[in-house]
Amino acid sequence: MTDAQWALLQPLLPPPEHRGRPRKTDLREIVNALFYHAREGGTWRALPHDFPPWKTVYNYFQWWTWDGIWQSLLDTLRPQVRLKAGHLPTPSVAAIDSQSVKTAEGGRECGTDGGKKVYGRKRHILVDTLGLLLAAVVTAANVDDARAAQKVFAQVRGRDFPRLRVVYGDVRYHSPLLDRWLRAHRRPYRVVVRSRAPGEKRFVPLPVRWRVERTFAWQGRYRALSKDYEHIPESAAAVVKVAAVHHPLRRLRPKRRPHSQRFRFKGHRRKPARPD
Repeated sequence: MTDAQWALLQPLLPPPEHRGRPRKTDLREIVNALFYHAREGGTWRALPHDFPPWKTVYNYFQWWTWDGIWQSLLDTLRPQVRLKAGHLPTPSVAAIDSQSVKTAEGGRECGTDGGKKVYGRKRHILVDTLGLLLAAVVTAANVDDARAAQKVFAQVRGRDFPRLRVVYGDVRYHSPLLDRWLRAHRRPYRVVVRSRAPGEKRFVPLPVRWRVERTFAWQGRYRALSKDYEHIPESAAAVVKVAAVHHPLRRLRPKRRPHSQRFRFKGHRRKPARPD
């Protein structure tokens, strides 16, 4: 992280506890190690020696997952990104979808997705129209999308998103069971199903739904999400949220990319080669 990114993120992290030994670990290096692990992949033991010990980094990852710190960071950074983009802090439209991924070495709650023919887990995410993550749930791959959507909507409370009314999804979310659950739990969301036209075989981006597919593409840049390497679904969902925290942080405080000397000056033209 740059100094500007750390200055934005530091006040949002939990302060050290007053009891016990004083904190000796540099919290900025912990966050850098967690972002590095999500971005570059690899095992926890394979973290470079420039970072704190891997066990310390993993302990912070577990503690912040149990305390809900990742979701708290998302809920704080998301309105800032939306305001910067000229939108209101809370969305009025969202999109939901799932992604089936293979597991590396098994783990808890694994199954087979009959449609995709994938044995592993399934990531269910809800995003706004900017592609920013609202909620994420990881289940076995054989869990129905409409049933898993209940856990997703359970994380999106109406008082936190007072403007949210319409959620776009595919045909797998056309479920009377999901509609009854939304009414029973007083969720004012209406699930709108958008699918391709009959007989259409080409790739056609559907309104609003393409934004959740773009979010999956963003997450594909993080190698820790190429497969599901975690043992339990809660840790797998936490890795998704770590990548989702890293994305708005880079949008709010982007890094300055150095330009090469070849394209440094405007109007630079390559000299024509001399004839032999």
